[in-house]
Amino acid sequence: MNCPNCRALFVKSKFRDVCDACYNEEEEKFDEVYQFIRKRSNRTATMAQVVEATDVEEDLILKFIKTGRLRISQFPNLGYPCEQCGTSIRDGRICETCTKKLRTELKSLEKEGQRKREMTEQEKKVTYFVKKNLQE
Repeated sequence: MNCPNCRALFVKSKFRDVCDACYNEEEEKFDEVYQFIRKRSNRTATMAQVVEATDVEEDLILKFIKTGRLRISQFPNLGYPCEQCGTSIRDGRICETCTKKLRTELKSLEKEGQRKREMTEQEKKVTYFVKKNLQE
């Protein structure tokens, strides 16, 4: 596969999604971010503050969080965006608001499906069949 950062050819694995050179660069950036937020005075830093202080891209920090390398449970002001609306969240893939909205939509779809099944059953009960008289 081609590296998404530098377009160099490399063998992709479940552990690495970039080439060796970019991986080493990411490791250096991870160390820089981790050293910054590890300090007691910086543990409450927001994502913007971490990006500004370390000059590491927000997308890369989000990658560290999503892969579990940075545990946001230790850093109360760090989070990542909801995949649906972009609100900052601390666990899961979507925020509570989007979860409720999806559940509501699913319930309405289930009710609609049930209503259609009931209408089909009702049509079967009302249908009359006429037997043709063969003696005529």
